[in-house]
Amino acid sequence: MSQSELLKKVVAALEATGTPYMLTGSYAASLQGEPRLTHDIDLVVALTPSAAQSLQLKFLAPDYYLDENAVAEAIERKSQFNLLDVRSGDNVDFWLLTGEPFDPSRFARRYVEEFEGQRLHVSRPEDTILMKLHWAALSGGSEKQFGDARSVYELQKNSLDLSYLEQWAKSLGVTTLWERLKNEAEQ
Repeated sequence: MSQSELLKKVVAALEATGTPYMLTGSYAASLQGEPRLTHDIDLVVALTPSAAQSLQLKFLAPDYYLDENAVAEAIERKSQFNLLDVRSGDNVDFWLLTGEPFDPSRFARRYVEEFEGQRLHVSRPEDTILMKLHWAALSGGSEKQFGDARSVYELQKNSLDLSYLEQWAKSLGVTTLWERLKNEAEQ
């Protein structure tokens, strides 16, 4: 199964359970900026325990690895779990929606984009940029994360809400990276 087929299958499973979701991470950055290869699909989800049980029934061994305990723990702690397509090695990271101020803000702003005949709920470009800068900061300055953010900025520049970006860059503590991104993009 290709990565895009896995994404479609996961989205169908989430929609069948009525689980709100948002595509984010490198996959979203590739849709909004310069495409690049990635081995994982990142989704923010508002997953309930009953929806998790239905999701687990759609992704059974030996074709998939989805740890039931990891799912339950992630729901309880509002953290992360993953699904592995054993055949391809592709991975889906499910990030539980948290109560941290930025999470509900970006989740409420998601939009629908058509991708290979599938409607997907996707992180807005501003939120993709901000999360990429956040991950770059957390990882000690990852150039891959920073490059993704810059690529989205460069391709979406004329339609971005710059005041939103400024506000959240300050709140997330990524102002230095945000200023660097703007400076490099202008050159």
